[in-house]
Amino acid sequence: MHIDEPWNHKREVRVARIGKPHGIRGEVTVELFTDSPEVRFAQGNVLTLQGHFREHPYTTLTVETTRWHKNILLVKFVECADRTTAETLRNFELYDYIESVADDANSWYADELVGFAVHIDTWDSTAIGEVSNLITRNVQDLLEVRLNDGREFSIPFVEEIVPSISKERDAVLITPPPGLLELNQE
Repeated sequence: MHIDEPWNHKREVRVARIGKPHGIRGEVTVELFTDSPEVRFAQGNVLTLQGHFREHPYTTLTVETTRWHKNILLVKFVECADRTTAETLRNFELYDYIESVADDANSWYADELVGFAVHIDTWDSTAIGEVSNLITRNVQDLLEVRLNDGREFSIPFVEEIVPSISKERDAVLITPPPGLLELNQE
């Protein structure tokens, strides 16, 4: 994947969204946006709490314990002792610092790409839409694109299909094989 210039990572990235409480001792479920939960949710790690819709008395949360339950990560925070407190955290997002600004140049976070214009084959082509999300998966990441007409589709986030990303243009260049964009479209 070609990057037109060195990437200056943001200081923090979204790593999870807090879900519903689990039990009565303050555990919560989390929807992960990271491929390294064992690092992000290590005991003692301090995460920044952000909510786009309301304020919360806590601005950071400290991981006390984590455990997996039926493929769902359960997290207990030091600041959260009971179910009532856990309920107040629902739908807040958790952010963590990027380990290093010298991270792999081919690594991307959803927050870095969301909103980037999407061009097909050349930078001179008219943008067909914008990046709406980056979904990290065990086998292959997917780039979600919202077309200008409102429809959405996902494409594999691999160099053969997404050969270039331009921070200067706030854009990605895609070269999808014939028929890929028409899949799942009516």
